[in-house]
Order: sequence, then structure tokens, then C-alpha cells
Amino acid sequence: MADNFVFEDNVRIYDTDAQAIVHYAGYYRFFTDAAERFMRETLGTSYPLIDSDTWFVVVESKAQYRKSAKLGDLLSVVLKPELLSPKALKFEFEILRNGERICDGYITQVAIDRNKWKAVNIPEGILSKINEIL
Repeated sequence: MADNFVFEDNVRIYDTDAQAIVHYAGYYRFFTDAAERFMRETLGTSYPLIDSDTWFVVVESKAQYRKSAKLGDLLSVVLKPELLSPKALKFEFEILRNGERICDGYITQVAIDRNKWKAVNIPEGILSKINEIL
């Protein structure tokens, strides 16, 4: 991919603990918000609902915390997609504060039929857009 997708947002009070430091689970909010924005702006679909019958569900995630973020910090979330199979998509993330990496990780998600809760292929229109940008 020529350019990684970048999402910026400030640390909000609900991301933090009593000391105004981002709680470990708060970083996943930044991962999810970046994925949602990427899906909408780059692939033209919502997230995690891809269409009326297809959802993405997270099957694996990881975050490695390197430095703490604090209330009010402006964070840049760099997202890089990787197509693992016709059914699975992985988003790799780096969270930066003033250009310094403070957290990195990924989420792996599988497309499912929301009525049957069974894995299905990512819809062809979305799959072709993903392949175009990779």
C-alpha cells in the first residue's frame, strides 16, 4: 500500500483511569475507531456491519504498550490492512504521540453471516477494493 491510513484523535476522559492515564483497554478504542474510519472512507462501507447480512467479528487481537498516553494527548493511529484469506482481514496498528510510537498491535477479523454465525467470504465489492489498495 502506497500510504498507510492515518486516524487522529485526542485522548478523552473515558479512555483514562483515575490518574488520567489511558487504561490498557482504551487503546482498543483507538484501534476500533481507526478501523471504522478506514472502512468508511477507503472501502465505502460501515464497520463492523459490512452489509445487511455480513459482519466482521474480531477473532484475535494484540496490543503492546510502550509508553503511556495521557488525557488530552493527540494520538495518530496508523493502520495497515492485510488480507489473510477471502474470509479474514487483519489490521495492524501503530499509535504515535508526536511521532513517537507508544503502542502497536493488531486485530484479526473474519466475515460472518450474521444470521448463521458462520464464516463467509468477504463480499466481492469490498474484497476487490481491499485488493486494489494492497
